[in-house]
Amino acid sequence: MSITWTSAAAPRRASTRLRTKLLLLEPEFRDSTTHMWRPEGLLPRYRSYLCTMHAVIRASVPLMELALRRTAVRPGDPLSEPLAAYLAEHIQEEAGHDTWLLEDLLAAGAAPEDALGPVPPPDVATLVGPPYYWIEHHHPVALLGYIAVLEGYAPAPGLTDRVGRLTGLPAAALRTVREHAALDTHHLDELYALLDRLPLTRDQEAAVAVSALHSLDALTRLFVRLGRSAPAPSLRGAGPTPPTGVTR
Repeated sequence: MSITWTSAAAPRRASTRLRTKLLLLEPEFRDSTTHMWRPEGLLPRYRSYLCTMHAVIRASVPLMELALRRTAVRPGDPLSEPLAAYLAEHIQEEAGHDTWLLEDLLAAGAAPEDALGPVPPPDVATLVGPPYYWIEHHHPVALLGYIAVLEGYAPAPGLTDRVGRLTGLPAAALRTVREHAALDTHHLDELYALLDRLPLTRDQEAAVAVSALHSLDALTRLFVRLGRSAPAPSLRGAGPTPPTGVTR
């Protein structure tokens, strides 16, 4: 029989437990992003970043739409109604963000075709693919772990000014970084509030955690790949396979 986590059984909230788990992988993630955003050769890396993030972000709304459809075919599931309400609202909030990246790319002196033409890198599929599987073959609540990572590890507030100063790019080339630095803290608060309201079973909370941990590991590998125009930092805790990595 499934057991629902209650305040009596679990003194810490679901959001706190998830944050604690993610802390285990944060050092490698921080190392990879520091390496990626280093000053030397930043302009071409930034263009590569925009292309890669377009490949990631254009899947955000389709993923949420799929999860929303799956909540509708789970009658009697106590998660369906609150999860559907969250997804419907978040779909509206995230709509068009992939277009921002194409506009940034154009303003950065590249072409939208640079993002739209090539086959998306395998590390993008490694990040984005598992949520599709878990939504279809387990439970749509797993998507919340993926969203927690994309929202929780968004660009830092000072990154826009730093990239502009180091590359000489205009503000028009930095919209995605600027907007996500401002928006994602609020979005993350909404998501964690939802996690704490949902009557999650142990298995459901575990699904969210597995999704989040995989997503942060994959995101780290994405950044490692983006930073590879110089020796990359070692990945002490990001898994046994060679890093192929990118993101934020």
